[in-house]
Amino acid sequence: MAGIFKAYDIRGTYPDQVDETIAFRVGYHFRDLLDDEDLARGPVVVVSRDMRSHSVPLAEALKSGLRARGVAVIDIGVADTPQNYFGIGFLKASGGIQVTASHNPAVYNGFKMSRRDAIPVSYETGIAELEKLVLASDADSDLPPLAGEEDRPVFEEYCEHVLADVTVLEPRLKLAADAANGMGTIYLPILERLNVDLELLYFELDGTFPNHEANPLKHENLVDVERAVSENGCDLGVAFDGDADRAILIDETGHFISADKLTGLLAPRFLKDEPGATIVYDLRSSWATKEAIEEAGGVPLRERVGHSFMKATMRLHNSPFGGELAGHFYFRRNFTADSSIMTLIETLNHIRETGKPLSELVAPLNRYHSTGEINFHVDDKDGMIRRLAEVFSDGEIDYLDGITVQFDDWWFNVRPSNTEPLLRLVLEAKSAELMDAKKELLLSYLGAPE
Repeated sequence: MAGIFKAYDIRGTYPDQVDETIAFRVGYHFRDLLDDEDLARGPVVVVSRDMRSHSVPLAEALKSGLRARGVAVIDIGVADTPQNYFGIGFLKASGGIQVTASHNPAVYNGFKMSRRDAIPVSYETGIAELEKLVLASDADSDLPPLAGEEDRPVFEEYCEHVLADVTVLEPRLKLAADAANGMGTIYLPILERLNVDLELLYFELDGTFPNHEANPLKHENLVDVERAVSENGCDLGVAFDGDADRAILIDETGHFISADKLTGLLAPRFLKDEPGATIVYDLRSSWATKEAIEEAGGVPLRERVGHSFMKATMRLHNSPFGGELAGHFYFRRNFTADSSIMTLIETLNHIRETGKPLSELVAPLNRYHSTGEINFHVDDKDGMIRRLAEVFSDGEIDYLDGITVQFDDWWFNVRPSNTEPLLRLVLEAKSAELMDAKKELLLSYLGAPE
């Protein structure tokens, strides 16, 4: 059971790792994570769930646990995770919990938790404490409710919220969208208001994921939408993950756009209105991302990987926008939370306003050559990082997240997984030949990729 408490959420297989008893106790002890300012708003917590069949009993048990501790529940129903964030802020709740296992296979489920204004709860800011409380708890469903429950859908308000970002609706474009049978399916009423001809893939809610895994970071899960773009002459494509908090964009040639490049492409849109603003990006991102922010008059700021770190830094610097290599894009206007549909809307705006195809817009950012993220099984992760620091001591080293070493013409980051005996490598260089050579050099220390 202890292994289900992750860096950013609670997640495991149902019902052997995550079951209704766990759900009840998570709800029951969630109040212990809320501070006085959170509780002053109720106490009341927004609850929603994804399309998995076992999300229904888990959500019911979770709500019972909350109510048994005197926390009122606002149930917004079946929703994408960004809608849960929106509901927290819009309804001025003490916090929120989304029942979901995001992009994981059908047998998984879990809980993504936030405090007021969608402030994320991570392992460092509450999940570790919750783990201790839940593992030691004997609270069960026999406890009576001490607070009420209200069904309060917010989808119509959510639609208006994201559609407020639409700046132009001409010309009409053609879009291929792959929801992977996940929560991106509920975006159809929004997509239909964007003046686009739609090629829809897997827009039927089905938590068994019958067509392909709902993880757009694996290229095999992008093949269908890439083909749809190419075969139907689309201007762009989008692939959502299971709970629809991430988006990967496809250009009109049928090739996916690395999310760090999309951060660099969209950042100037926010800097136009806020010259000198800070734009936050994760440290796996290309040098081109940093340079694009600087060229647009912004202040680029590297941050650790993970939404809790990104959001905290954005709040600290009042940043209007940020992005991660994993396809999370964050908007201050959206309670500093991620939104896949707002990312798509901003991309459509940019294509229409410039009159240029997406591949041409992204082309200037393709000035370096990257390996992408590669995983390695390493038992002694700390020892390997120390070894790399010794071997590459002639570079500029920092330890913001794992180890990053920068040289004039190449750089790499190696960071440990929070939950597995894995190290993750990202390497970038000024030429493909240099990238290949340095990759082989790193492999001689890290071993064969997973």
